[in-house]
Amino acid sequence: MTDTLSPVPSQTDAATPAWQDVARSPAERVDALLAAMTLREKVAQLYGVWVGASNDGGGVAPYQHDMEDALDLDALLPHGLGQLTRPFGSGPVDAAVGVVSLVRSQRRIVAAGRFGIPALAHEECLAGFTAWGATAYPVPLAWGATFNPGLVQEMSGRIGASMRSVGVHQGLAPVLDVVRDARWGRVEETIGEDPTLVGTIATAYVRGLESAGIVATLKHFIGYSASKAGRNLAPVSIGRREFNDVLVPPFEMAVREGGVRSVMHAYTDIDGVPTAADPTLLTGLLRDTWGFTGTVVADYFGIAFLKTLHSIAETWGDAAAQALRAGVDVELPTVKTFAEPLLAEIEAGRLSSDYIDRAARRVLLQKLDLGLLDADWSALPAGWTDLDLADVEAVRGRVDLDPAASRSVARRIAEQSVVLLTNDGLLPVAPASAAAPLRIAVVGPNADDALNLLGCYSFPGHVGTLHPEVPIGIEIRTVLEAIRREYPAATVTYSPGVTVDGTDETGIAVAVHAAADADLVIVVLGDRPGLFGRGTSGEGCDAESLELPGRQWPLLDAVLAAGTPVVTVLVAGRPYFLHDAPDRAAAVLQSFFPGEEGAGALAGVISGRVNPSGRLPVSVPNRAGGQPGGYLASPLGSRNEVSNLDPTARFPFGHGLGYSDFEWTEASIGEASIGTDAATTVTLTVTNVGARAGADVVQLYLHDPVASVVRPVNRLIGYARVELDPGASARVEFAVYADLAAFTGRAGDRIVEPGALELRLGRSSAEFAAALGLLLTGPVRTVDHTRALVAAATVAPR
Repeated sequence: MTDTLSPVPSQTDAATPAWQDVARSPAERVDALLAAMTLREKVAQLYGVWVGASNDGGGVAPYQHDMEDALDLDALLPHGLGQLTRPFGSGPVDAAVGVVSLVRSQRRIVAAGRFGIPALAHEECLAGFTAWGATAYPVPLAWGATFNPGLVQEMSGRIGASMRSVGVHQGLAPVLDVVRDARWGRVEETIGEDPTLVGTIATAYVRGLESAGIVATLKHFIGYSASKAGRNLAPVSIGRREFNDVLVPPFEMAVREGGVRSVMHAYTDIDGVPTAADPTLLTGLLRDTWGFTGTVVADYFGIAFLKTLHSIAETWGDAAAQALRAGVDVELPTVKTFAEPLLAEIEAGRLSSDYIDRAARRVLLQKLDLGLLDADWSALPAGWTDLDLADVEAVRGRVDLDPAASRSVARRIAEQSVVLLTNDGLLPVAPASAAAPLRIAVVGPNADDALNLLGCYSFPGHVGTLHPEVPIGIEIRTVLEAIRREYPAATVTYSPGVTVDGTDETGIAVAVHAAADADLVIVVLGDRPGLFGRGTSGEGCDAESLELPGRQWPLLDAVLAAGTPVVTVLVAGRPYFLHDAPDRAAAVLQSFFPGEEGAGALAGVISGRVNPSGRLPVSVPNRAGGQPGGYLASPLGSRNEVSNLDPTARFPFGHGLGYSDFEWTEASIGEASIGTDAATTVTLTVTNVGARAGADVVQLYLHDPVASVVRPVNRLIGYARVELDPGASARVEFAVYADLAAFTGRAGDRIVEPGALELRLGRSSAEFAAALGLLLTGPVRTVDHTRALVAAATVAPR
């Protein structure tokens, strides 16, 4: 196919092209630009390039080595370029040096094309900006454990600001997949097993990132976490109710309430239809029903996978055409199918060029929204001048991506995310005086490993492990170091006992001897984050069972038998079967990869400096076999007399203890009978009757005793984190709409049925302090995406 490059037309005056005329509407500006562009130039806006990617080393994307092709930038750039993939996150680059490189790249792109359009630069930002030297925050599963959307929004605002400061435009986060099987390796990337928790926390993250000027990207749209047997990138076979009522709502909330500007398709197929080629999802649901106007980007190599993995496309061009028709606008991470193969489909008459115009319009509107089409756009971030580009070594170290304020937020999230599962009264253990020093034995493979505090999408875990010769780039204290700092007068010994996933048990005897000689034992177990089998948790690191990896249970079992009080600490990416440790240990703490400040948070909980307030975002199982579905089980998912397997969780969703006691009183409902189109209120007084300040989490569940289809026994519809000083009280009020009882009926519509409901105020999904009856009256009512999605809570001092 041949494109003829004509002079740039359509100018409002001698200097300003129509697409740069700010007096025109965005649509007019983009239409003028499209009218001036050749087909090849439009297509160039629909793909990215990954200049820093390697096809001969360790991969950070599925099949990276097979899918990565050599690029001829001199041939590509004259047509323009849509995106730059991970200019900071592909290698250990000093941030200031990265700024210089990105500015130079953008100027090259602008100079090469007829229209001077810069590329949109994107990065990963799941647990912080995935760049060398950037703050490594706790993973999303830890965000869920905080039950604190406001704090998560504060965190993502800081993440977005750090990305914007170096010239990045788009972040590939958050993950809104709802956990369906804890064996799935990417559980650490999710927020939990409940759609209300996932939706509220993820929407808060989106708001923070977007408020900083960064395009947030919802992923993975939709169904990725429901893969069979918890295998990564496996088929999904689910019913429409599980899809509509469990997997869809978080995305629905984030699109409607978060102001999100981009969505990433999932890798999976649902009942035989890959999501990357499904117009009912990417166009019908997302755009036609929800009104989404942003861009849909491909998960890395996801379009090519239509040919190589899904086998529904015969050629690269066929794969590109199917994705474009379905609604994918941008091919990431690099050009594979959206260039010559796509153009060949159009030339052969198999694809209308209207699809190119549709996608290019969306991309260019987003670039306009980011200021990339403005005449005064500059590649230089704020505070930089051309002089800064002259000497790379002179600017090295100038950019701080891990300032004290960001570390403070990381610390607060880590502290609020620690879940105290059990406590026989031993905790907290206050630091002893020098006159009566404690003897503390710290044991376990995660006690003295800083990297194992981080998730697989933190830079040190995602990319840094591929460059062992480069320093980690941020300060991370290990749990052992934090314990020594927390207990300066104590005698602290250390013995790993075993490795995270090794088979050697010879070190267990040494650990047991250390435990027997101590006054207190702290055993730190869990996961090693990684990618594609290089870890025990993370993308492509799925588990056969929920048994602790390696020989960690034999280690814990032996240490518990030594007779010294044991505090068991889990630093992991998923929940694990704990055998009888909760009954034998003095206390059990669950932490989900708590980030660079996580060790201090754990030490602070043990000493009492931190009052634990985390709640489980996922259930802790009572057996090692996988228990898909989480707590949202129907009656048949509960224990019964006709199966020898008991699926009851050892610790249910929402469970968590603290060092303060909270009394719940005066539970009441406003109107106990309302129409199927009305609302009521549920109120409760919470009083801190303990001796120290703390936080409680009030959880509101809906129980539908009789419905026309099988419903979950309990379903979270709202929650409130309540922080109180000793003796203080607060009144919590939930706005409960009849919409919250909606479900997918037999005909496939989402309906609200009349009948009796029960609103349960719980400390977890299995422990309720009050149950309030609610009668819905009137006709069956069909609702849509504008329905209420959560029982919003207000907390007022009393």
